[in-house]
Amino acid sequence: MSETAARVLARMFERMSRVIETEKDRLSELDGAIGDGDHGITMSIGFKAVTAALAALDLESASPSDVMSTAASGFLDAVGASTGPLYATGFRRAGQALAGCDQLDLAACRDMLSAISEGIRDRGKAQRGDKTMLDVWLPAAEAAATAVAAHRQKPEFWKAVEAAAENGAAATATMVATKGRAARLRERSLGHTDPGAASAAMLIKAMAATL
Repeated sequence: MSETAARVLARMFERMSRVIETEKDRLSELDGAIGDGDHGITMSIGFKAVTAALAALDLESASPSDVMSTAASGFLDAVGASTGPLYATGFRRAGQALAGCDQLDLAACRDMLSAISEGIRDRGKAQRGDKTMLDVWLPAAEAAATAVAAHRQKPEFWKAVEAAAENGAAATATMVATKGRAARLRERSLGHTDPGAASAAMLIKAMAATL
């Protein structure tokens, strides 16, 4: 029997959690240079909560929308800091975008990436170039839309999305922070990769590996 779309998304979140757990010390080290030094720990707590919440969900009868909504609630309940509401809003928007969807084709993946990035943007009131996770999520979503419009196949689609994410994260080292705690440093934030962008690129790589 083929795997349900909901189960695939749950596996995606499990992979995200494993990646964050592996890299949490490096993420906190990046954050220590321009922030509070706890980004890795915060993300680890958030995604462990997501996987715990999804473990209680009946994935055979759940919809992709149910999975994203459950992930949003789980993350927000565990992480009260700014990252919590940002990802919760992104995941909740993705749940809305996937309403009525029962398969994860490339159009659905495009819609999910777009909804996550727009949710984070709307909640955080930031834009590309502000040295935040949006410097990863927005170009990744744009790459997804371009790939679907060009009728790319799945490998090319995800290769383009991953490349946009990685390039976006790397580019934050050349930016001056204007949002979040790093904004207090202004020019002193130059030369440092934004930890939120770094973790976002890891999450998108986990999405690509699963989907």
